[in-house]
Amino acid sequence: MAEIFNEKNFNGEIFTKYVQSLESVKKKELLRSKAIVRRQDIAPMFSEQNGGNYATTVIAGRIGGSAQNYDGGTDITSSGIGNYTQSRMVVGRANAWTERDFTADITGKDYMDVIGAQVADYWEDVDQQLILSVLKGIFSMNTGAANTEFVEKHTYDISGTDSPMFGLTTLNTALQKALGDRKSKFSLAIMHSTVATRLENLNLVEHLKYTDPQGVQRELDLYSVNGKMILVDDGMPTEEVSDSESYTKYTTYVLGEGAIEFTDCGAAVPNEMSRDAAKNGGQTTLYSRQRKIYAPYGISFKKPSGCVSPTDSQLENGANWTLANSNEGSAKFIPHKLIPIARIITRG
Repeated sequence: MAEIFNEKNFNGEIFTKYVQSLESVKKKELLRSKAIVRRQDIAPMFSEQNGGNYATTVIAGRIGGSAQNYDGGTDITSSGIGNYTQSRMVVGRANAWTERDFTADITGKDYMDVIGAQVADYWEDVDQQLILSVLKGIFSMNTGAANTEFVEKHTYDISGTDSPMFGLTTLNTALQKALGDRKSKFSLAIMHSTVATRLENLNLVEHLKYTDPQGVQRELDLYSVNGKMILVDDGMPTEEVSDSESYTKYTTYVLGEGAIEFTDCGAAVPNEMSRDAAKNGGQTTLYSRQRKIYAPYGISFKKPSGCVSPTDSQLENGANWTLANSNEGSAKFIPHKLIPIARIITRG
């Protein structure tokens, strides 16, 4: 029986494909909601621009202007469609795990299932943290009228009101505040289990179900409310407040179709083994790497000086983000109503 970390029996390419195939049910539902869209067409740009880690794309503007009188004597004036530029940066992450030869766990027959599932789950957690860091960053923008307008219009904070709990009308009101008559663009809300449990107790949610490989129908930690999918995750931001009373603020993020554009830029060697025959009597280390982009639609990341891969702190810094704009002397910013991202802050 071969040891699972025996590098002679390890094929990095096959292992990487196997890990990538192990998407969780939650991740599949997230992609199915269309809130996160794959943009692999962008990947080749990173070998062409600025050393392969930063690229700028164009978002086409929308035609507009008032219709002019057509009376046979009035000249028709025209205007351009215009466009906005959006910049995005590759985020690289890596980790490694070591097993000693005498560890019983390294002799299992189904090691691809065991190790592959653990690595896939690990990177899924990392990806979720990246998305939360990006969302925290864009809602921390505080410079420029356009940026502050986005944050104000797309935030519905009732935690300090007389009705601070998530209720029957909270979601609908928040979506209207953000996008107005375009609120139907929203398709997914991600919330803490405390908030979701409250909605369950109010009989406002419906469990989604799936059929497992054995043909058994099971309930997911996924719900729908007013036609919007609800993903329950205790990794959502919370804030403890101690004023005249103590309470917890819960942030719920709401995303619409195409809210986050995802690009897998790949690493030269995503997964590999390295064996040290002498250390601890013999041990093998699995190294894993990834380079990905999670770009919020219509919002640019401004590359910090000297940055090759942004840290979580840099992603969470509002100064590193700005609405996509025309980059002219008096820049025109993308209308905030075209960005299907919102947040709701409640006490539960």
